[in-house]
Amino acid sequence: MKHLFQIIPIAGLLVLICACNQAAPSGADSAAATPAATVGQSGVKDDVSQQNVLQIAMGSKDHTTLVAAVKAAGLVDVLVNAGPFTVFAPTDAAFAKLPKETLDNLMKPENKAALSNILEYHVYVGVIKKEQMRDGQKLNQVNLKNVVVAVKDGDVLLNGSAHIVASVPASNGIIHVVDEVLLPPEK
Repeated sequence: MKHLFQIIPIAGLLVLICACNQAAPSGADSAAATPAATVGQSGVKDDVSQQNVLQIAMGSKDHTTLVAAVKAAGLVDVLVNAGPFTVFAPTDAAFAKLPKETLDNLMKPENKAALSNILEYHVYVGVIKKEQMRDGQKLNQVNLKNVVVAVKDGDVLLNGSAHIVASVPASNGIIHVVDEVLLPPEK
């Protein structure tokens, strides 16, 4: 009887191994069983929950350049994660203030790192509402560079020039719409 209790687990393990080997495709079949492209967090479809920062930007007619830049930099899946994020979102008009050749150059694949650096300078990890910002406050952005806040007569300026013109809550943070593109300080 003692040997029977030792044999049963071994037999069960053998059955499990055989079943796994039969279920796993081999050779050419394994390629067909694997999806051609994986989809990250941005591929999750949810029409019920509050929109995240990227979904809000994608739905805005004033942020098409920002969305295109986020896609070109490969940061789509980052901005749909749980966060929380404070995103300073330049409008299309803000991007239009940059020289056209500068923007066109940044959108090229070979300049992905420079574009990512600029976009990461627009994101703070955590939620900071406009009324919580204080004159002289420094916000350490995702790219590890600081944005300096100035508050004058209730108006909030970032780095002395970018005004917060609107704020929109999101499921994973808050978006502050700004009228200037924030450029990280040189090294």
